[in-house]
Amino acid sequence: MKTIYAISAALCIIICTAACSNNKHPRPVQHHRDLPFVQDYSIKYPADDEKTVFHNVVSDRNGYIQVFSSAGLLKPSGGRFLFPGKLVKDHHYRPLSDKKISGLGTCLGQMLYIDDTALLSNAWAGKLFVKHNMPGARILESGNDFAFLVSDGRKLAFLNDREILWEDVYHDEISDIKFENRNNLFWILGKKGIGIFDPELKKTEKILDRENITCLEASGGKIIAGTGEGYFLIDAADRKADGELHNRLPCTDITVIKEIDGSLWFGSSRGAFRLREDGKYDYYASERWLPSDNVRDISEGPDNSVLILTDRGLGRIFFKKMTLEQKAAFYEKQVRERHIRHGFNATLSGMINGDLSSGSLSDSDNDGLWTSMYLAGQVFRYAVSGSGEALDNIRESLDAMERLYTVNPVPGFPARSFERRGYKYEDIPWRRAEDPEWDWKSTTSSDEAIGHIFAFGTIAELVSQPDIRQKAIMLIDTLMSHIVRNNFYLTDWNGEPTLWGRWNPEYVNARPVMVGDRKLNSSNIIGMLQTAYHFTGREKYRDTAFYLMREHGYLENLMRPFREIGPAPETADPWSRMLSESWNHSDDEMYYCGYWGLYRYAFNDTLKAKYRQAIIDHWQTERPEKEGLWNIMTALTGLGDFDLGEAIWYLQEYPLDLTDWSVMNSHRKDIEFIDPGFRGQTIKEVLPPDELPVSRHNANRFRLDRDGGGRSEYSAGDIWLLPYWMGRYLGVIGQASGIN
Repeated sequence: MKTIYAISAALCIIICTAACSNNKHPRPVQHHRDLPFVQDYSIKYPADDEKTVFHNVVSDRNGYIQVFSSAGLLKPSGGRFLFPGKLVKDHHYRPLSDKKISGLGTCLGQMLYIDDTALLSNAWAGKLFVKHNMPGARILESGNDFAFLVSDGRKLAFLNDREILWEDVYHDEISDIKFENRNNLFWILGKKGIGIFDPELKKTEKILDRENITCLEASGGKIIAGTGEGYFLIDAADRKADGELHNRLPCTDITVIKEIDGSLWFGSSRGAFRLREDGKYDYYASERWLPSDNVRDISEGPDNSVLILTDRGLGRIFFKKMTLEQKAAFYEKQVRERHIRHGFNATLSGMINGDLSSGSLSDSDNDGLWTSMYLAGQVFRYAVSGSGEALDNIRESLDAMERLYTVNPVPGFPARSFERRGYKYEDIPWRRAEDPEWDWKSTTSSDEAIGHIFAFGTIAELVSQPDIRQKAIMLIDTLMSHIVRNNFYLTDWNGEPTLWGRWNPEYVNARPVMVGDRKLNSSNIIGMLQTAYHFTGREKYRDTAFYLMREHGYLENLMRPFREIGPAPETADPWSRMLSESWNHSDDEMYYCGYWGLYRYAFNDTLKAKYRQAIIDHWQTERPEKEGLWNIMTALTGLGDFDLGEAIWYLQEYPLDLTDWSVMNSHRKDIEFIDPGFRGQTIKEVLPPDELPVSRHNANRFRLDRDGGGRSEYSAGDIWLLPYWMGRYLGVIGQASGIN
């Protein structure tokens, strides 16, 4: 979130210099200079004791952080990204820790305290010590020239650094005080409204009668007043409210407002958010960012961070400059440290509340697909950089992919996955391998097959090592021979087609023309056959592709415009109606994985022009999702404007924390809801990736909520590294520059 950026500054229109094996391949003309952007991430300090009540948090000019709570003064201990620290008793200065501290603030970047006797500080050689005559004093605010206003909730006392200058009983029950510098006034929030204290006249004045005001902040000559229904502004000079209630917010129940580095931050009962220059909000909610969403205080922190105190502890949000290349290096490490299972690109599952040490690598129905996407990303990385590490990763994952074909007894049939016997998650559709130590998973689907061909094709084209290249070509031939030999089906251990591995014309053309599977399966099989012919040279693949296009309308099927895809009529068969109840976003992933072979290895230029038309038509439908991978893959066609800016936004805004936290957005008032329609677009404009649930490319990016519970961590291998390295290979993303 939170890059308030001008993408145009990072885009320059130049001729792409990416090398392609096909000289006739159109080259994209947009290019992103990889300059540093602001990446945000959080370190959390949850409370051990649920009974502790947290009041406020501050940091001094030395970067020392203190939290004031019902348990006294606390400070953060330990903690790093993805590994929470904790809040502990602050014994750093024992004479202070032994006092009955009742309030905490700052003055000129130094810590300021109040207890039952005095206002005091450890700064300025400890000379600031002013008795206030209020045993219950708990509210303090500093003004100009060491002037302070303190309160016990009913009484006010105005102090300087030596004595009490004025004191009186206030007409309302006081909950907070804020100093406004331009007009040299203290603004007092009471239970029944807002007043002021003028330090020059030494008197109070009622400004506004209004209940249910929850907080105040002074900023730019304005007083911002929060309520349970939004916020409103008061001109600090003429002391009049503007009358407008700002309520198009992520949450209207405002608990705290703070100005930090020129930006307004809001705390609420459902997270924190920052007002951007464009009038929209960056939203920080869920345990991706905070120990809880009930925000008690916000403060500027050290090292370009913001401190957000909640009822369950402290969240410290950092804003660090990095390039996409540096972000890629971070994700590469994440994948290798926690997400490689037998060479597969796997999910870390079974975690307890986001604790990485509690998770374990799990098998998946789509081990072959997720690994194919990671593998292709490593191929593009190797093609761009010549990285020996990338080549080692390719070898390892290709070995895992090869074993999918050898662990089971069916010639040419790829298993979904394999695992040591006794460690699989369910019995069906697992089968026993000949090796008594292993089991393999059957019922392989079409999304696995298209992923395999995509990855093997990129290896065959872009990896020059003979053993790796020949293995990839062998696997292409192995899979496609099985499909052609078995009448365009994936045929399982029992001699029957799997449920989803079906490209046979009798199945495909049984679907009405508006059913997406008819278009999808036609597009995929033609791309797969073209890839097989391109690298094996076997005429059967070319002849079969033309047979399907000429005799069974597969070219017409794949060229059908997306505007014609929708629900099947009531008169259609039940299977077709089920397939087309709504748009399946896994289909988008399958289309785009297939487009590499469909377009890049087209039999001739006439077909390539048609395929280009089909891909761009699909991309036009996908544009509202701002899906980075789809935009970058569309660059394959040489389209002049393929929304590169949106792709970069996607890559920059994706969270570093890929834990599947519970995320909620459907309550928000700052987003415009629309009729979801066939494709499930719930709101007018898609939210940034770091405000949404973590998801793979087969998910609907307009899905606003998910109860993830911190039970798994996704791999960046397919989610982020594939679009980034493909963009680097296609020349639409440049090498990093401007790194400090």
